[in-house]
Amino acid sequence: MTRTYADACILIRAFRGEDDEKSLQAIALLGDANREFAASIFLEMETLAKAQFNRRPLEVAFYEAFFENAAVWAGVDEDLVTAARDECSLCGLNALDSLHVAAAHATGCAELVTCENPDRSIYRARSILVRTAAAATSIP
Repeated sequence: MTRTYADACILIRAFRGEDDEKSLQAIALLGDANREFAASIFLEMETLAKAQFNRRPLEVAFYEAFFENAAVWAGVDEDLVTAARDECSLCGLNALDSLHVAAAHATGCAELVTCENPDRSIYRARSILVRTAAAATSIP
């Protein structure tokens, strides 16, 4: 079983189910029976909280199901925030991406998977392997 931290764009694209490569990759990733997923309050805020604010009940239900089935949750403490700050200063990640990276590392994930383009700063993270959804699935 591969422990995976799915970036918010994975959840958003999977919910939307648009007929494009990244959405299909996101759906395949979340449906992979050989994975277990880690979560964090940061991921929840970026997905579920926004769907709740915008009163999108189907989207809320989708995210709630994901979070209810998360194998492990990252605790938020000074060590996690320090690790995130280190990723920011060493690798040039933005604040939220650095918190996702730190949460993925803290929960023992093998990887953080994202739909972000490979030229984005998140791929410079040092504490966790960051992969595209295409690289993490069998869908090119």
